[in-house]
Amino acid sequence: MTTWIEASGGRERGVTGLVRAWVGVLMAPRRFFRSSISTGDQAPGLTFAIAVILLHAAPRILPMTEQSLSMRVLTLLLVVVFLTPIVLHLCAALETIALLGVAKDRAGVSQTVQVIGYAAAPCALSGVPLTALCVGMAGLCVVSADLIALLWLGTAVYGVVLLAIGTAIVHDTSIPRAVVVTAVPSWIIFGYGFRGIHALELLGATSGLFG
Repeated sequence: MTTWIEASGGRERGVTGLVRAWVGVLMAPRRFFRSSISTGDQAPGLTFAIAVILLHAAPRILPMTEQSLSMRVLTLLLVVVFLTPIVLHLCAALETIALLGVAKDRAGVSQTVQVIGYAAAPCALSGVPLTALCVGMAGLCVVSADLIALLWLGTAVYGVVLLAIGTAIVHDTSIPRAVVVTAVPSWIIFGYGFRGIHALELLGATSGLFG
């Protein structure tokens, strides 16, 4: 499940493979998407996405003291194990349908699932809740909230960029076309799932952009 497919065709398993995949997609996305997406082999990409969601959701869900620990763990498991694969496959299906009119030599749904899963890599860093850096002074809390919102927005935007790059490479299409076909999946995954839109609203509210 945690196989990472290297350019040489070799496979690396376990946590090390996940870490290398994470570094690879962040640092050299074009090379990564060319060498690490395999036909009919969703397991590595899906496992990677689940690991990212776990890192993103755990810091938000587990500290929720209004719920019992067992309920918090159950909620986390539901999000990571059940909701993540459903949303990932739904967005992959939407993207594949959108590709019908723009990519003649497109790859299949399996490859799209992998691309979306790996594109979520930056969002492993965006699980920090708004109150994490508050130190008891209102002014510092406001600054901290802005910084965290910037982190949310930055990682979400990077995810959108990675999804467009990966789609263009794997489905053999242009970047502008990839941007169009990934618009809805990006809106769902990075806009709402990884709080990019919420971060934009927070930053707009503090700067007065939205009144």
